[in-house]
Amino acid sequence: MAMNNGKEDYSHYVKKFWKIFGYSMLGIVLFFLLASWGVFGKMPSFEQLEDPSYNVATEVISADGQTLGKFYMENRTPVKYADLPKSLVEALVATEDERFYDHSGIDARGTLRAIATLGRSGGASTVTQQLAKNLFHGEGSKNIIMRMIQKVKEWIIAVKLERQYTKEEIIAMYFNTVDFTHNAVGIRSATKTYFGKEPKDLKLEESAVIVGMLKNPSLYNPTRTSEKAKKRMEDRRNTVLAQMVKNGKLDEATKAKIEQKHIVLHYHPESHKDGLATYCREYIRGWMATWAKDHKKEDGSEYDIYRDGLKIYTTLDSKLQQYAEEAVSEHLANLQEEFFIKQKKNKNAPFVNISEAETKKILDRAMRNSERWRIMESEGKSESEIIKSFSEKTDMTVFTWKGERDTVMTPLDSIRYYKHFLQTGVMSMEPQTGYVKAWVGGINYKYFQYDHVAQGARQVGSTFKPIVYATAIEQLHMSPCDTIIDGPFSMPKGKYGIDADWNPQNSNGQYRGTVTLKQALAYSINTVSAKLIDKTGPQPVVDMAKNLGISSKIPVQPSIALGSADVTVSEMVAAYSTFANQGMYVKPQLITKIEDKNGVVLYEAESETHEVMSKDVAYAVLKLLEGVTETGSGARLKWGGAGGTGYERMTGYPYKIINPIAGKTGTTQNQSDGWFVGMVPNLCTGVWVGNEDRAAHFNSLIYGQGATMALPIWGLFMKKVYADDSVVFKVSQRPFERPANLDIKVDCYMKPKVKDTIESDSLTAPSTDDLMNLGG
Repeated sequence: MAMNNGKEDYSHYVKKFWKIFGYSMLGIVLFFLLASWGVFGKMPSFEQLEDPSYNVATEVISADGQTLGKFYMENRTPVKYADLPKSLVEALVATEDERFYDHSGIDARGTLRAIATLGRSGGASTVTQQLAKNLFHGEGSKNIIMRMIQKVKEWIIAVKLERQYTKEEIIAMYFNTVDFTHNAVGIRSATKTYFGKEPKDLKLEESAVIVGMLKNPSLYNPTRTSEKAKKRMEDRRNTVLAQMVKNGKLDEATKAKIEQKHIVLHYHPESHKDGLATYCREYIRGWMATWAKDHKKEDGSEYDIYRDGLKIYTTLDSKLQQYAEEAVSEHLANLQEEFFIKQKKNKNAPFVNISEAETKKILDRAMRNSERWRIMESEGKSESEIIKSFSEKTDMTVFTWKGERDTVMTPLDSIRYYKHFLQTGVMSMEPQTGYVKAWVGGINYKYFQYDHVAQGARQVGSTFKPIVYATAIEQLHMSPCDTIIDGPFSMPKGKYGIDADWNPQNSNGQYRGTVTLKQALAYSINTVSAKLIDKTGPQPVVDMAKNLGISSKIPVQPSIALGSADVTVSEMVAAYSTFANQGMYVKPQLITKIEDKNGVVLYEAESETHEVMSKDVAYAVLKLLEGVTETGSGARLKWGGAGGTGYERMTGYPYKIINPIAGKTGTTQNQSDGWFVGMVPNLCTGVWVGNEDRAAHFNSLIYGQGATMALPIWGLFMKKVYADDSVVFKVSQRPFERPANLDIKVDCYMKPKVKDTIESDSLTAPSTDDLMNLGG
């Protein structure tokens, strides 16, 4: 090698070094450029950075501002930076990215340290890089080359995010994208799931737990119950606290105090099948599917309730909804116990007076409609194999009113067991607006998904009679004080198209002689209803029912006067509400508006109304219905104390609601259906109770009548509502408004009734001691 004055010539090596260095830098720049151009995989566009399209849960919101539930692929509801507590932000920065406010997306010092130590001193991902990963590609690849490409893309996206958003916006976006497991994606879902509160309400120690989970939400999860897992989580929380002390955000004394505490959770995992208004939310899900087809985005695509973060504002009041659900649980848990006892000696429980062939038909239909059948059929199992499996004992968890219970039984036995349960449909509505305030479609959505408010039309019994009376008052110009004879009545074959003589009987087989219309409805006298429809004809009554919003099929037959038609709870509530709204029908309304995730209004509801009858006629019907709660089967709502036949499993009559109530009980043949629809001036509530199958029912009127099955739910519900001054929707305790210049006589003397009125209503219970032990 050439020498220059005895010195070695390094110019060749220097040139070679700079050449390699130059090509390397050029290669790195080119690599970054190619990555930014999407050569190694699609990069987010400017528009995507402006509005990241991460999945956002759709919220169902009550009229009083409570989130009733969500629809989601990922349970994510974004929050703004202003909603994050200071302790949470400081814990995040101190633990995950100490120089967050100094860098522009990439922490050069941390990156060089990570490279020099080959990652042994920790990673170098900034909060912004983690956000980029969460938003645009998720978990890192196990392939080293692909992981390097992903890392470069993270750097590029992080820099773009830093240019696009403020530091505060980046922190909020980051918290909104973290998957905290247990179906909690985003900070709001996490705090609601683990601590039962909003993010802004987190305590310092809770913020430390949340930030501690970020390293590995599955490993560092506070719900783990082993001592080792608890210790690991507490150590991780303490590490976060130590980082806060190191960064000057916390003093040693506070840190030491918190370290002595165990982690306290209020764990409430969110599920589609849990929470308030489950049946109503499922109805909304179906309604939204239709709405999405008719209200599309600007690009022509449909809104996705699981991803688009819509806000569905409902008319429900969360407190009224809660009290309605509580009333159902309190009453039916007791009545169900009585139902099991009454059926203990029934070898075919819960079915009454049906043949073996009819029983088999019911059970076979239930088998074929079950989820078990659907799954086995999809797996290619033959019909004989599936049927055989229903007779093989298996471990299962079943519903009881005392909580879920693990047991062993055949799937066929479980079908029979569930047939024992009394179901219900409850709906409350404000008559003047049509706003639905409470909706309980059944006793437990997880186990019984059929909605008895909107789906289930059942025989209405005597609750249909006010529609007959309203027709008579309007067409025959009768008044509640007019008298009529309660005596034997027969309609001959051929009249109104009937194919045999019709001889309706009163439920007690007795007659009272001359009574007023008000007395006749209060005592639910069948012969009077029959005589009224004989005078008006069935068609005007059917027309009145249709005008009152009943769309279920009503046969044009005289027997509808006694409630032979099948009608839904929602239809009955809307019909009765017309009387409270001075003769003006208002269609029930559940959703007021829908917004997108940016607050843009996509839909606003409009009320649908039409006049059905005059104010005078409507008020006259209200006075008739008040008679039911003054002297008839609803009078117990005004009583207090213990008492009452059929209340061995109840707490007596604990209502003592002294303000005016208009209402009507209803009971159907064989006690298969029990009804009560009750009103005060600004709230109408309908209640139906019965078994899923009409062949299952109580044997006696004592338990099977509407006054025993359904009315107590109404009474307990209203008692709770009246007792809570914090309820936003104030339920009236005033009398119904009397029309000016009323020209129908409504003030008539009614002789006080001594004995409780019993209509005809009924239900049924289980067959074996095993089922008794579960259900009772």
